[in-house]
Amino acid sequence: MALFLLFRIGPDHYALDTAEVAEVLPLGATKQIPGAPAWVCGLMSRRGQPVPVIDITGLATGTPAAARTSTRTVLVHYRRAQDAGAPARLLGLRLEYANETLRCDPASFVDGGIDPAHARYLGPVRHDARGLVQWVHVGALLPDAVHALLFPEAPPA
Repeated sequence: MALFLLFRIGPDHYALDTAEVAEVLPLGATKQIPGAPAWVCGLMSRRGQPVPVIDITGLATGTPAAARTSTRTVLVHYRRAQDAGAPARLLGLRLEYANETLRCDPASFVDGGIDPAHARYLGPVRHDARGLVQWVHVGALLPDAVHALLFPEAPPA
């Protein structure tokens, strides 16, 4: 069994594996990053360290997340699959209706049968009383160009 944090994009339900979640915070202010896509909220400071924050609703639909009492900034351990040996970095996710959890067998999520090439972060689906719940893969959230903008490699010495 695993624990998932649920959130919504419009009427649809999504899930994050809580093993990837570092912290759930209230919605907070961010500093803009000039030149970033509109769904990049900006930078926040957490324990003195800058943390980039992205808006998942904005990424998926082009419409920013609403400032609701249930909208949270969820800090996740972000690492791309191709960077498996690298340390995880904190990435903030602005999520709507992020106030519910689901405990289930990860194997209960099955392939949805759709090629999410444009949204490679969309994983398998699970049917329950809410309808279909789709697993979001944290490591696949950022397109390469945005990853490079938010997490630039240190210049060679």
